[in-house]
Amino acid sequence: MTLLTVTAVHKNFGPLVAVDNASLQVESNQIVGLIGPNGSGKSTLLHTICGRTLPNSGQILLEGHDITKSSPGARARRGMAIKFQHARIYLSKTVSDNLLIALQAECGIFSLVTNRTRKSFADDISSRLNDFGIAHLAQAQAGELSHGEQQWLEIAMAMARQPQLLLLDEPTAGMSAAERAATGVLIEKAAQSCGVLIVDHDLGFIRELCQRINVMHQGVIVAEGTPKEIEADERVKEVYLTRV
Repeated sequence: MTLLTVTAVHKNFGPLVAVDNASLQVESNQIVGLIGPNGSGKSTLLHTICGRTLPNSGQILLEGHDITKSSPGARARRGMAIKFQHARIYLSKTVSDNLLIALQAECGIFSLVTNRTRKSFADDISSRLNDFGIAHLAQAQAGELSHGEQQWLEIAMAMARQPQLLLLDEPTAGMSAAERAATGVLIEKAAQSCGVLIVDHDLGFIRELCQRINVMHQGVIVAEGTPKEIEADERVKEVYLTRV
């Protein structure tokens, strides 16, 4: 099943064309990579997908529903979740409370006011923290976590709403080799229940993890294919692999 369909998306900022006629797809349980040199337009394309900016033209479908002009909140309600490059977590709250806040997003105001959700979500929180390898940090303040642990917590929070599509913006930036490997395992787990689109500079990470890869250069997706096809593509070698 096709979860995300991006068709001929164009985004310009005055005379600057950031995304030029870009198209890509993400299927159910598929991990898709979006790579390219700095300034290639991949972050802008990601922002049009999640709703931080709207395209000048083109179309974006989520499970067949046109979300091209939808707000980020409307996209989230349709089943889209995103983790940006810099962790957006509540640093002064515990790891458990961060996940509780994410789980409470769909709760009614009465349940929140009467504090009924904390007990009902206790088992779910414990299970999710265990899945993401941070159960031993449940009562630690999020601000005390390592860089990698903060990234894992935010991925766990993004997955708390059981999205159909998970967007990840450079999830391994600043990580050690061991942390990158652990992150890959977590993303593979996430893909068991949703599709995943990753923007990342780590070519080795993308090559090992993704079933399909899209390569951007100067706002254009210049190649799309399997990791082997991308590695063999002469234009990719010219515009990307030799310039990072």
